[in-house]
Amino acid sequence: MKIQRIIYLSLGSNQGNKLEHLQNSINLIAQKIGAVLNVGGIYKTPALGFKGNDFLNTCIKVTTYLPPETLISRILSIEKQLGRVRANTNNYANRTIDIDVLLFDDEIIFSKELIVPHPRMLDRKFVLFPLNDIAKNTIHPVEKKQISKCLDICTDTSEIERTTNTLTRPIPLTEKYNYIAIEGNIGAGKTTLSKMMSDEFNAKIVLERFADNPFLPKFYEDKERYAFPLEMSFLADRYQQLTDDLAQFDLFKNLIVSDYYIFKSLIFAQVTLQEEEYLLYRKMFDLMYKEITKPDLYVYLYQNTDRLLKNIQKRGRKYEQNISHEYLDKIHNGYSNFINTQQDLNTLIIDVSELDFVNNPIDYQFIIDKIKNH
Repeated sequence: MKIQRIIYLSLGSNQGNKLEHLQNSINLIAQKIGAVLNVGGIYKTPALGFKGNDFLNTCIKVTTYLPPETLISRILSIEKQLGRVRANTNNYANRTIDIDVLLFDDEIIFSKELIVPHPRMLDRKFVLFPLNDIAKNTIHPVEKKQISKCLDICTDTSEIERTTNTLTRPIPLTEKYNYIAIEGNIGAGKTTLSKMMSDEFNAKIVLERFADNPFLPKFYEDKERYAFPLEMSFLADRYQQLTDDLAQFDLFKNLIVSDYYIFKSLIFAQVTLQEEEYLLYRKMFDLMYKEITKPDLYVYLYQNTDRLLKNIQKRGRKYEQNISHEYLDKIHNGYSNFINTQQDLNTLIIDVSELDFVNNPIDYQFIIDKIKNH
């Protein structure tokens, strides 16, 4: 299990649109480092140690799963992305953005890349003032004093002014949703995306147990004979799994991601069952559906049928290789009808036909941003 850390970062800018640089850095930190939990006030201070423009400074509280060496690497990458050019000198200089790690939980770190607590943080008002806004009771791990007490005894005499400007805290995905269902046609990538999201957000994952269904290979060989036992067994298993897994949230994981939603059962049953079988099946489904927890967000991954067939061929499940273009189109139409009739379901449709979110981080981030901003 990943270890979640609380870190505090100091942000400063004295070039260009300083407020915009601060906001952009917070957005990138939320995207690449972890959830931003709190943002301090914005303070105006003169340049310290060199002649330059006034700075705008703030501090933020972040939760992250990154180890220290990865954390500092990503911070440097964010600074570079926002236009900071580091000179090969120890002298201070103007900068579009400066991001410093102040505290990393209550750890003391001394390495070539990173020293924590920041060795000069207690001598700087522009650090302690915004840090006190969001962490006044936090204990400095070396001084063994609260940040508020450290501010009281700070000897820095430089001018500092709290501005009326504010910054927007990006709302973390884990605060917006408790339960996300990822759906899509056969081969759309729903299981892969669910696993990637579970890993990134340390979420509990609920995966469909199709591999354990003894009727599935038989169904693809003789659909008419095995359709009803297949759909009934899937319905019973999905109901039991979702009832058990959604009944209680994991103590350390406040987000659940599943690679299916139980309505999938009805969609496939409409395609595979005869009319009399479907009517009986629908009675059973309606009884179970009333008891199932509805997702906070229902994500449908759309892929065109040609791409689906390529994905199915590539993953190489023997019993899937004879799936037809027509069958996949019927499944997609079933999902479309479901989505169009479920007005109370918070639905997000993402076209991933031209995306490779497995191998391309930009494509994956595009999907995550869509989910976050929905």
